[in-house]
Amino acid sequence: MVDETGAPSRRGAVRGARSVTVNLAESPLCWLGARGMISARQLEAGERLRTDYETAALSPSVTMRWDASAPGKTRRGAPQGIDPTLAQIAAKRRFDVAIAAVGPGLSDVLWRVACACEGLAHAEKALGWPARAGKLVLALALDRLADHYGLG
Repeated sequence: MVDETGAPSRRGAVRGARSVTVNLAESPLCWLGARGMISARQLEAGERLRTDYETAALSPSVTMRWDASAPGKTRRGAPQGIDPTLAQIAAKRRFDVAIAAVGPGLSDVLWRVACACEGLAHAEKALGWPARAGKLVLALALDRLADHYGLG
């Protein structure tokens, strides 16, 4: 919990609960949303797409996977719920359908900013667009994505 000055606060703390610090600068979408450059609806749609992208493990892996179990070993304990590979497949399908709904031309900047976490200026440069053109195209892409998700 954080009070109005930004300092940690114990007010409303629940015993055994865990506090989470959110870095608004982590995602370019959050950065744009915090400055009022995109609406809450657009931010929610973009973060939902990013969640599916991350769940599907579509980003390049830079480390070894430590979650694989050794061959011949049996798992003990309660079942973990949905198999991670099934969750990844479902997220990949949702991601592909969402990107297709946004359409070509709009999905390029959407993927770069929402999923690859490129800054808007960097995405504009990579796509060969003039400065400040990306904000308008990104807003259109996020609106189309929000419509696809049925966000009000």
